[in-house]
Amino acid sequence: MKKYKVFAVNPGSTSTKIALFEGDTCLFSKNVSHDAKELEKYENLSQQLPYRKDMIRKLLDEAGFGLSDVDVFVGRGGGLLAMDGGTYAVTDLVLDHARSCANGVIHPATLGPQLANEFAEEYGAKAMVVNPPDVDELQDLARMTGIKGVYRVIHLHALNLKETAIRHSNTVLHKKYEECNFIVCHIGGGISISAHRAGKMIDGYDIVGGEGPMAPTRCGDISVANVLAYIAKNDISVKEMKSLLTRRGGFVSHLGISDAIELTKRAKNGDKYADMLWNTMIYQIEKGIGAMAAVLHGKADGVLLGGGMVHSDDLVKQITESCSFIAPVTAYPGEFEMEAMAAGAIRVLSGEEELKEYTGQLVWNGFAW
Repeated sequence: MKKYKVFAVNPGSTSTKIALFEGDTCLFSKNVSHDAKELEKYENLSQQLPYRKDMIRKLLDEAGFGLSDVDVFVGRGGGLLAMDGGTYAVTDLVLDHARSCANGVIHPATLGPQLANEFAEEYGAKAMVVNPPDVDELQDLARMTGIKGVYRVIHLHALNLKETAIRHSNTVLHKKYEECNFIVCHIGGGISISAHRAGKMIDGYDIVGGEGPMAPTRCGDISVANVLAYIAKNDISVKEMKSLLTRRGGFVSHLGISDAIELTKRAKNGDKYADMLWNTMIYQIEKGIGAMAAVLHGKADGVLLGGGMVHSDDLVKQITESCSFIAPVTAYPGEFEMEAMAAGAIRVLSGEEELKEYTGQLVWNGFAW
């Protein structure tokens, strides 16, 4: 079988990750750092496109890698309206929605499909996005809330969550992802916990909206009454509160740090405050896993842990001790984002998966009543 060449690009706030694959083999990878002051010169994200592209090209030239034989360029998605999971062609509509941040979430990941398209047009190749953060496969029961007109949607680490599940299905259980049920967690700067049933991510926590466990920079679930009281007491705006929910909450709110390694060092040195924060976060992750187990009616083939904090033996040990009664707990430290983008494209090129077309139509737009 042909070993397809894939170039993956994943833009972040002050860097752009790139990786060149030939089949499963990574030929070259690098995290391109950008000068924050340089990025501040641009009025919007799309204006950064030429600058980031030039930086990528210079790095590839220095490393001696060309892109003329690449079969497909894959960009980290973003800014798109809620969609089913899968691999999508980069079309004019994808580009339009990425540029305008159609879903209201402004994030550098929206540059992913734009960069992929730029390179694809230059080299006569295909451009795709794989399981962007806009994937929303919630079952109907997961959407209803106690306020009429307010319904749940989710934003989480769909790319890494699904790739972890796919890899575990194929390499450990020797089954297809669509034949399995999993509880999958991404535990890093943000924490996603999700329930996967027969190839669909049927429930999970909306981490952009403040749901789920406390994380290094996110406050996690807090009662609405407490949030309203906090806003009134501190006389802050909704915008400021949202920043607290997603960027200045968690460890940052308590101790002014977002580094989990630093937090655990303080805890080991006798800092009881740090120790309580660390163990509270793990406790809340365990609660979330238990909730997703109930969603799956206890029929889970595994509890899968991915993300940077899974390098912590203590975190894995605690979760294993509390949750292994649900299903075997397996740790996949780090993330597979670049590999996941390449793998999704290769599954399409090899005929294992169908290439999808982004319609711009919400996968769910209210109940019939």
